[in-house]
Amino acid sequence: MKRIAHLLAVTLCMASANAQDQKIFPLTPDDLALQVRQRAVVEKFLSSEDLRERYPSPAGKLGALRALLKGKVFSATQTYELQAMGIVLGDVFVQDMGFKWVIVQDSVGRDFALQYKDSSVFLFPLTMISKRVEQGEDVDVFDLYNGIAAEASAQLQTAGYAKP
Repeated sequence: MKRIAHLLAVTLCMASANAQDQKIFPLTPDDLALQVRQRAVVEKFLSSEDLRERYPSPAGKLGALRALLKGKVFSATQTYELQAMGIVLGDVFVQDMGFKWVIVQDSVGRDFALQYKDSSVFLFPLTMISKRVEQGEDVDVFDLYNGIAAEASAQLQTAGYAKP
């Protein structure tokens, strides 16, 4: 958990340090369509009726991701599929904490990100799972979510936002 909090703090600091180079945009229709396709990568593995019934909730999404990770459905070389899992993880932050999907563009490119209201707190969930799997780590998606959510909440409270 400490490592997750540290990584998030570093990410938040880097985001604020590069803020002058960043532009924030709403999702375009193409971005939305890509997210739908990426969610479908995960959703096609919802085989049991019980899992499909629970999937709409934040805990159900995390449970589906945990099942995919435990089952090693995707290999470390399947970056697109692993990043599709990151979209679903991001959806949990949207549902549970009130973040919103945006595009962050800088000199390196454009990326999906989550922004809390109009704050300078951004999360980049697309690679939260893929980077760990690609490095050979066992990912407990509940611990990952809870650690990042706790650190994000602390950052938001420091910035003067009510607890999400």
